This record gives sequence, structure tokens and C-alpha cells, in this order.
Amino acid sequence: MTARTLVRLTFANPASAIYLGLVGAAVAVATGVTLFSPDPGFVWVLPALFAFPLFLFVTLAHGAALGDGQPATWLFLAELVLCVLAQSLVLGTIVEASRGRIHRRRRTGGPAD
Repeated sequence: MTARTLVRLTFANPASAIYLGLVGAAVAVATGVTLFSPDPGFVWVLPALFAFPLFLFVTLAHGAALGDGQPATWLFLAELVLCVLAQSLVLGTIVEASRGRIHRRRRTGGPAD
């Protein structure tokens, strides 16, 4: 896969764009509540739930590596962003594959199908 294909599957696909828009809205709401509320509570659970399947495994692996300590905020946000982008790529790949747009390259010299 080329870099152009990865970017197209992650950002330019309609399903991926909707997913990233929902995650962006959840992060914007969580940021607003954190900045303007005296007690934000568990507001950052909502963006984490959008990244849930992969973020759960990353958090468990990170928790096992650190022990009882909590990760720094920048590390938490970096993991969240990477998990969301990875899931967006998988979502875009699934949508494109279901439409039949992702093809395997044929080997040269073999019989044509």
C-alpha cells in the first residue's frame, strides 16, 4: 500500500470521515467541559469509548508495563489519537473491501483470471 492509499482509507472515506467527526465532537465537548467546569468528572470516557476496542488493549498493555502508576496526560491523548486513526483505517478498509475496490495485484507470468 502506498501512503496515498493509507491517507485515502483513513480520512477520505465517507465512513471514516463520519467516525473521525464523531470522535472530534466528543473530544471538543470533553475539552469544553474540562476547561469550563469546576469538576469535569468522567467526561473523557466518551472519547475513549469511541476508540474502545483497540484503546482497551493499549490501556491494558500500558497498565501492565507501568504497574499501578497512571500515564501522563500527553501519553493518554497520544494513545487515544493513534487508536482512533488505526480504527479509522480499519473502518475505511472494510468499507472499501465491501465495495470491491481493493484488489490484489496479479502476479506477472501467471494465468489471467
